[in-house]
This record gives sequence, structure tokens and C-alpha cells, in this order.
Amino acid sequence: MTMASVFDVTLVCLILAVGAWSTFARLTFSAIVIFIVYGLLLSLAWVRLAAVDVALTEAAIGSGVTGMLLLNAVARLRSTDAAPTPSRSSVNIAAGVFCTLITASLAGLVLVPPQVPVSLAPSVMESLGQSGLGNPVAGVLFVYRSLDTLLEKVVLVLALIAVWSLAPDGLWGGKPALRPFPQRDSVLIFLARTVPPIGIMIGIYMFWVGADEPGGAFQGGAVLAAMWILVMIAGLAAVPPTSSHALRLALIVGPVVFLAIGILGIFLTGTFLAYPEGYAKPLIIAIEATLTFSIGVTLAMHVVGPPEREWRS
Repeated sequence: MTMASVFDVTLVCLILAVGAWSTFARLTFSAIVIFIVYGLLLSLAWVRLAAVDVALTEAAIGSGVTGMLLLNAVARLRSTDAAPTPSRSSVNIAAGVFCTLITASLAGLVLVPPQVPVSLAPSVMESLGQSGLGNPVAGVLFVYRSLDTLLEKVVLVLALIAVWSLAPDGLWGGKPALRPFPQRDSVLIFLARTVPPIGIMIGIYMFWVGADEPGGAFQGGAVLAAMWILVMIAGLAAVPPTSSHALRLALIVGPVVFLAIGILGIFLTGTFLAYPEGYAKPLIIAIEATLTFSIGVTLAMHVVGPPEREWRS
């Protein structure tokens, strides 16, 4: 057995063990921390499967941003671990059996498909050169599944509106109550002043190389969101009110540019979300640039939560 095989087997065992640990953890905070570790281990698994784009997405969004959302939710709850509810063994056993059956069914569909799967990868790679993109994932997302990609970005904004709607009517348009770290002369302040310039460059780089290498708007936007959240938690920047016109413009500029280029395709090519010959790559890069910015702002506002303070300009 080679060292790579030993690493893969060890990684699979760790993923199973950490997943079970997260399921059986009694403290909410502990379960979330274990969940974040679980996501990072899954990122390593996707790297081993040569799916670097999926690995970056899992690390940035599946583990990073989602972990921050869960930690923020725990901080807002009132003593979730103070009075544990009595365990019902029958319900737990039934849920475990149900989850096991679903897992076994999904594994059967993947490992023993009912028929020989038909792959469209060869035809996609043959047509990829016409788009000017070198990354097959970006080609599929912005050429073959462009409508799905657009709707994903719109859903992200709609989800934020739903989060804001959790605020009382009198606080609509107010400021989210993200609590900065109380100690001004802490390591957090130092990191909030030194890390964001590097993080912003990394986010821009991840977006820029996404056309030809693993990366893209979601991954770059998640890094930008993390940098903004770090600055706000450190108290170096105030959380903007949800009524801010600049904030709302930043949230929708990416989807609007995407939609505008899609409509432009109707007049130039006769098809919605189609790109004129020779202009596909620059148009896709323009879409990804604005999406990276909008996704970063949207994810950050998801984390800070709904308005909790009245805002008066």
C-alpha cells in the first residue's frame, strides 16, 4: 500500500469519525466547531479527487461562511445548552435508521448505477475553446448552465431579504447589531489591520484565475466577505444600515450586470444569455468581477444578521 493510499484511508476514517462526533455532540458550540473541521476535511477529500473548484467552495462557503453563520446564531440564542431536553431513544433510533437508509440508497446510485452513465465531458471540452475559457467548470457554469448560475445569485439576495425580514417592523432599514470584540488592544485589532489587504488580493486573484484555473466568483467573494467581517468584528468599521443605498446597490450590481449581458445576447445572437462570437471571455470576466463584489457583500450581510437597532441618518 502506497503512502497516498494510506493518506486516503486515514482521511476517510477521519471524515466518518468527525461526522459522527458532530452528530452526537451535546453542546451546540462544540457541534459547530466540529462541523467546521468536518468541512475542512471534506475540502481535502475533494482535492484528492482532483476537484479543486469544489474543494475551494467547500472550504470558503460550506465550512467558513456557514460556520460563521452558525456561530453567530448560537451567540444570539438564549442558553441553548443550559437546560437539555430529555433524550427520546425511540426517536433517535428511528432518525438514525432513516438517515442510514438514505445514505445507503445514495451510495448505491453512485457506486452501482442502473445503467452506464453518459458523460457530456468530451463534447464540453471540444466546445470549450469557443468560449475562450480554460477552466471547464467555469465553462459549464457560464455557458451551459448560465441560467442556473444567474438564479443562484438571485436566490442569495432573496435569502438576505428573508434574513432582514426577521427584524421587527419598526427596525426595518436599521443597523444589524454585530458586536465588535471588546478589547481594543488585542491581537484581533492587529490582524484586522494587516490581514485584509492580503485577503483582498487573494480574493481578486481567485476570481481572476477562475477563467482558466480552479477559482471563481463564489470563492473570491467568500474571501472578501471574510475580510470585511474581520474588520467589523474588530470594530474598525461600522456595520452599514440596511437602508443604505450604496449597500443595496452593491448587493444587486452583480446579478443586474449578469442579467443585462443575458438580455444583450437576445439582440446580438437571438438567444438569452448567449455571448457574441469572440466576446465570450471578456463578457464572462465582467460578469464574474461584479458577482465577486456582490457575493462578498451579500455573504457578509448574511453573517451580521437582521437589523436590531433603529437608524436615523
